[in-house]
Amino acid sequence: MRDLTAAAPASWGEPRSRTVAWYDPAIGAGEGLAMAGLDYLQAMIDRVLPPPPISGLVNMSLVAAAPGRVEFTCEPDESAYNPIGSVHGGLVCTLLDSVAGCALHSVLPAGRGYTSVEIKVNYLKPVRSTSGQLTAIGTLVKAGSRVAFTEGVVTDASGALVATATSTLLVFDLPI
Repeated sequence: MRDLTAAAPASWGEPRSRTVAWYDPAIGAGEGLAMAGLDYLQAMIDRVLPPPPISGLVNMSLVAAAPGRVEFTCEPDESAYNPIGSVHGGLVCTLLDSVAGCALHSVLPAGRGYTSVEIKVNYLKPVRSTSGQLTAIGTLVKAGSRVAFTEGVVTDASGALVATATSTLLVFDLPI
C-alpha cells in the first residue's frame, strides 16, 4: 500500500488515522455451525461470540435480532469518504447487505447457511460524518428452502431515510 504521508503537501494538513481491531473470525464461524441462526446472532449481541471483522472495519454493530428482523447501527466517519466529500455508497450497501443476510440468518436452523445472490440498493440521501448514527433494519420477506428474499432500510440520526434495498439470497447446507 502506498504511504499517504510521504511527501504530502502542507496544504493537506495533518494526516488522520483510524485503527481497526478484530478477533479471530474462525472462533465465531466455528461456534455458529452448531447454532440456530437466531441463537448465533444473539450470542454476538450478548458478546458471547465475537463480531465478524467487517464490523470493526465499517464501524457497525448488531444491536437487535428477532425471527425475520435484525437491527444494526453504524457510526460513519471521514475514513469512508469518497472523492466528493460524502460517505461512499459501498459502506451503506455493506450495511444493507449485512442486515439483509442476517434477517434471513435469524430464521435458519443449525447447519444451514446463506450467501447473497443479488442486492439492489436505492440511495435516497447522501451520508456524511455529520449525519450521525445510521440505523439499518433488515426484514425477511420470504424464506424458501433454496432461495430467500429480504429487504433493508437505513435511516440517519434525524430519522431521514438514507437508502433502501431488496436482496435475493441462496440458502444451503453448511459443511459440519
